Amino acid sequence: MEQFLVSARKYRPSNFETVIGQNHITETLLNEIKQNRLAQSFLFTGPRGVGKTTCARILAKVVNTMNDSNIDPNYDFSYNIFELDAASNNSVDDIRHLVEQVRIPPQVGKYKVYIIDEVHMLSNSAFNAFLKTLEEPPPYAIFILATTERHKIIPTILSRCQIFNFKRITPREIVSQLKTICSNENITAEEQALHVIALRADGGMRDALSMFDQMVSFSKNKEITYEEVIKNLNLLNQSYFFKITESLILADYGKALIIFDEIISNGFDAQYFLNGLTSHFRDLLVIKNTNTEYLISTTEQSAEAYKKQATSISEGFLINAINIADQYDQSYKASNNQRLHVELSLIKIANINNTINMLEELKKKRVELRNNAGSDSEINPAPKQTTASDNNIAPTFRIGNFKQTINKSEIVNEPQVNKNEENISNEESIKYNDSISEIENLILEYANEVKKIGSHFTFTLLKNLKIEIVENNIKIIITNTRDLSEFDRIKMALLNFINTKSSKEYSFEIVFDKIQTESKIIYTNKEKFQYLIEQNKFLPKFCSELGLDLE
Repeated sequence: MEQFLVSARKYRPSNFETVIGQNHITETLLNEIKQNRLAQSFLFTGPRGVGKTTCARILAKVVNTMNDSNIDPNYDFSYNIFELDAASNNSVDDIRHLVEQVRIPPQVGKYKVYIIDEVHMLSNSAFNAFLKTLEEPPPYAIFILATTERHKIIPTILSRCQIFNFKRITPREIVSQLKTICSNENITAEEQALHVIALRADGGMRDALSMFDQMVSFSKNKEITYEEVIKNLNLLNQSYFFKITESLILADYGKALIIFDEIISNGFDAQYFLNGLTSHFRDLLVIKNTNTEYLISTTEQSAEAYKKQATSISEGFLINAINIADQYDQSYKASNNQRLHVELSLIKIANINNTINMLEELKKKRVELRNNAGSDSEINPAPKQTTASDNNIAPTFRIGNFKQTINKSEIVNEPQVNKNEENISNEESIKYNDSISEIENLILEYANEVKKIGSHFTFTLLKNLKIEIVENNIKIIITNTRDLSEFDRIKMALLNFINTKSSKEYSFEIVFDKIQTESKIIYTNKEKFQYLIEQNKFLPKFCSELGLDLE
């Protein structure tokens, strides 16, 4: 019986041309060798299973064969290549033993190559013992350090190496390699099944080949199907995400909860489902934009299904759905009832479209009210005519379209009209009314905005604000010090809001009603006592004779 050799070893690249997904590194190394500009210290860093050790072995072999016609290309240079696993040889003594070996020149070929794998596992003392040799090695010595955790290597080592960053291998490149292996091994595989393996490998060819061997062993008659792959790897069928998304779009949270219950019953973790649903929303959002659709990694058949579903979903829904799912994913571990936690996220997502539609309706109504402002006599009554000579009377308006007039000595509900004086022209009255209506609506709009962020006192102040307009000047009538202080705090923001949305450039003039402040309400005992003194000047002497003190 022939001994089985795993695909990761059987199909390990033997030259730079067969290395997958690392062209930026292989081309650079080949050019360095051809131009005789080869460094003596290299650091290969990147995720697991992407070809770091493979490229190190290929480089170790190539440096002794290229540019030398006297060397047989098929010669075995294994005695010129030394591999050290730093995970189990990480002490100072191990590095000292390595340094002793470096002193001996090669017997065949030009170079001795030392490959130190998982170099980040060396201790600080071992790193320090290695510094001198790494910086000034013999001309025949080349060091290749490989690691998955570059950040753990001390800076003095990094500064002495030429660093090559290996990238993750794309799912498309992994699928292409798996198809080649299937062809060589007479294996039949569905493309979607190979794509699932490639995604699960997370950019590592070694992991992909290990899962591929597992699927071949699991399959019957060397046929790998999508259903067998997701079953064997314990993955959730993608069709679940399409179905549950369809129910969420239709605001049918009941159906979504039923599908989620089926997923839980099949033994899948709730958070795993939530992560998968978030990724599904992300893929739908990405594929909606022709500029970003290449970012989705899937088969052509699945891509068509994504495009079809994406056409029926708005970007606003997807963005909000991703935000909700991500928030619930972050707080999942802290929840006492984790199933209910995920169900709440589904209910919220199902109500996104209803919320969006409601906000759109409110926006339309706001626009309609703004467009009708100043033209509807029931909403914006025109100010009544007043005498031009009476300085004590001026028409003012409270937000909410309730009209009243302020006299310096008293407040009345209707203005005092002198019918013998010349009336304001109709044209000026309409113009004045339009200006008042516009400013009233803008102040009311600003008041509603501040109410949304919890500033209820400011909202009440602006809602009941009394104003009058003289050309581009807005007179603000304040009746107490508390309102004056609050309005002074927000006046610049309010003025900017008005000037941004109005057709004119306005300014504020604050008029403080002194009559109102003089009728001060008495609250404290001290204020009461002071009031009594003003009424009876003999009261202090009376209190002194009786020995009375104000508590």
